[in-house]
Amino acid sequence: MSWLVSAFACLLGAKRIGLRMRALDTAMCPRFHVDHVPVRLITTYSGIGSQWLREGVMDRRQLGQPEAEPVQNSLIEQLASGDVALFKGEKWHGNEGFGLIHRSPQPAPGECRLILTLDWLG
Repeated sequence: MSWLVSAFACLLGAKRIGLRMRALDTAMCPRFHVDHVPVRLITTYSGIGSQWLREGVMDRRQLGQPEAEPVQNSLIEQLASGDVALFKGEKWHGNEGFGLIHRSPQPAPGECRLILTLDWLG
């Protein structure tokens, strides 16, 4: 974790980083959404990895609407446990309206996820 924080800060020239580590037995953000940050690093240390959509799979105007979310598994991309990803958000300069659409998947009954997220705060 320490190495990821250092690498993230070095990559972005960040002076401040928001760190969140959570153990979850339910989906933290079960609906597809975009983050209103410049960029977020996410990794899952244990359990099911975060899910994301390629551009054009979901109408952005329908974010948060359960009936608009894709149900075909072939349209939903998924990180593996241990993968490290940078999710570009809505506040990345020049990326307004194109933040990565993603969600937190529901762990199987009796399982939990251990996730780390880092946000660039400045």
